Amino acid sequence: MQFLAQQKSLQGKITNNTDIEGIHVLNTFSRYNTITNENGHFSIGVKPQDTLLFSSIKYMPEKVVVTDAIFEKGVITVKLTEIVNELDEVFLEPNLSGNIAADLKKIKTEKPINFDDVGIPGFKGEPEEKIVPLYFVVTPVSVDIEALYKYISGYYKELKIRRRWEIENNAVAQMLNYYTLSFFTTTYGIPENRVYDFLLFCAETTQIESDFKKEKYGNVLLVLDEKAKIYAERLSEENKK
Repeated sequence: MQFLAQQKSLQGKITNNTDIEGIHVLNTFSRYNTITNENGHFSIGVKPQDTLLFSSIKYMPEKVVVTDAIFEKGVITVKLTEIVNELDEVFLEPNLSGNIAADLKKIKTEKPINFDDVGIPGFKGEPEEKIVPLYFVVTPVSVDIEALYKYISGYYKELKIRRRWEIENNAVAQMLNYYTLSFFTTTYGIPENRVYDFLLFCAETTQIESDFKKEKYGNVLLVLDEKAKIYAERLSEENKK
């Protein structure tokens, strides 16, 4: 009962200028979650010392502890760090004439390896950054300074969280496309603007992703039936506040 007495609805806003709609907000203690609206506003149940996790494809994951001051005020503003894709430096030769046709002839290029040309299969997309296992970072004969820094700074931890969110978002999009929006609103009474969030809730707390991928649709429906009741109760609680 002490938990219920201390809990209240926290009103928040993302202060970034763009891409502030659809940011996922998760209370890591209670597992309550919500998403921001088109103005970056959100509301979520919290109690003192809970931790809120903010995540989206556009921004780095951000954790914010609900201090006593924040809880007492009942309002919070958060500015997220945008994920920037840095490009390698490009050097131009100093002897360009300004004549595009002539300068193009001077430029030497190397044709990249094409796996089709040599008759073997290969991955042609953008390679995913590898997370170096910790036991390879420091060895008796060497130290990988860059990887060590990424562990100490928490970069690898944030990278794992971001990849997990991307996997969950992709799984939710596939399930939503397979079952359609009307299925969730008609069968379970989930409001249209909360269906995506409901599926994220299922993905975070169950093995629904794995069951859907393996086409175990019976198991998927069992999860949806169970979690829809819990989610409906949470929506009812939110509406009462």
